[in-house]
Amino acid sequence: MTPKQRLRSAVVLTAALACVLTACGGDTGSSAGDGPVDANGVRTGPGVTDSTITLGVLTDLSGPYGPLGRSVLQAERLYADQVNARGGVCGRKLKLLVRDHGYDVETAVGQYREMEPKVAAMPGLLGSTIINALLDSIEIDDLMTTSLGYSSALLGQPALTIIDATYDVDMINGFSYLADTQGLRRGDRIGFIYLEGDYGNNARRGARFVADERGMTLVEKKVGPTRKDLSEEVRELGEAGVKAVLISTSPPQTASAVGAAAAGGLDVPFLGSAVGYDPRLLETPAAPALLKMLQLVAPTPAMTSDTAEVRKLVADYRRRYPGDPLDQGLETGHNTMAVAVQDLKSACEAKDLSRAGIIAAHRRQKRFDPGLGPVLDFSDPWRPSATQSYIVKPAQGVPGGLAGVRDAFRAPVLEKYLAIL
Repeated sequence: MTPKQRLRSAVVLTAALACVLTACGGDTGSSAGDGPVDANGVRTGPGVTDSTITLGVLTDLSGPYGPLGRSVLQAERLYADQVNARGGVCGRKLKLLVRDHGYDVETAVGQYREMEPKVAAMPGLLGSTIINALLDSIEIDDLMTTSLGYSSALLGQPALTIIDATYDVDMINGFSYLADTQGLRRGDRIGFIYLEGDYGNNARRGARFVADERGMTLVEKKVGPTRKDLSEEVRELGEAGVKAVLISTSPPQTASAVGAAAAGGLDVPFLGSAVGYDPRLLETPAAPALLKMLQLVAPTPAMTSDTAEVRKLVADYRRRYPGDPLDQGLETGHNTMAVAVQDLKSACEAKDLSRAGIIAAHRRQKRFDPGLGPVLDFSDPWRPSATQSYIVKPAQGVPGGLAGVRDAFRAPVLEKYLAIL
């Protein structure tokens, strides 16, 4: 049994013992003292009045991830307004309480304390370092929270959820795809440039797993968040004789690395994490290299997808925010709010809109289709809600600056990894 499996067993045992001691049970998983009951017999909690349900969004609108944060937030607002136009949820309108932490941990902690008593759930917490700083509070407060960081290290938290595949799962799928389609063989040296921190480290875990399984050597280059010029790392990878490069960095760093490879004659395929791309990069001098050399592994389809839900999102967003750029953050915001609304509907049906009731409703979701990406299963907090990925590539003149290459798939080796995750 792995350390994580032992921890999982301990958590399950502790939860079962707590249930016995407190006589929990019934249809909702809530005790009789969880909160007031409305005229329709629905138990309520913080953030829930007779007319509104307030949801929290603690995000970055002015810091390094400001463009992404704005796209996600605007898609969330669009979805919430559409739900409200149809009558809301449980006879109540949705209200978003938004705070901009600017990617500052101290600011975010203070804002969370101010927001927490006012919200029923938080479908939008952006920033790995901020999420880590708030983990204990989220669990103590029983606040159903959606992480907009996708590290599998965050799994196992009942009140914290990750929508779509985690960074390591995406990298396992993407690296496997790259090896199969580019003729990579046992003994090959593969470059990997990654950003220090949860994002890069988690993608690195997936890359190392595939390299070990396929008998390849991973040549690693770690970079800090403030490093702008990656030409030295690219030069060193070229000297090491790598046959391909994996990259899990920020968008400007991705552009720097691919541009340096093109300029320096390192003509090998690049496979990046989707979070490391921004369509605005196609307005930079690195655009020709990105279009020629880069593919990305993503948890959701390109916005050029011909599915009805994607087409509707693009059309609705353009009407609501004319002139604003389209990027993958729109799909993230859509899916995040779709899951939150489904949680609230399920909690209402169980007559329990308390925080415990919302968490229980979320964990009852075993096959939820948000319309953009794979079907999601939230029943096991220790397992990613999705294990399929998409391959996309930069493209000029299309919504989101990405075109689809391969539809949702899962690498055969992934099940072995999930068994030891």
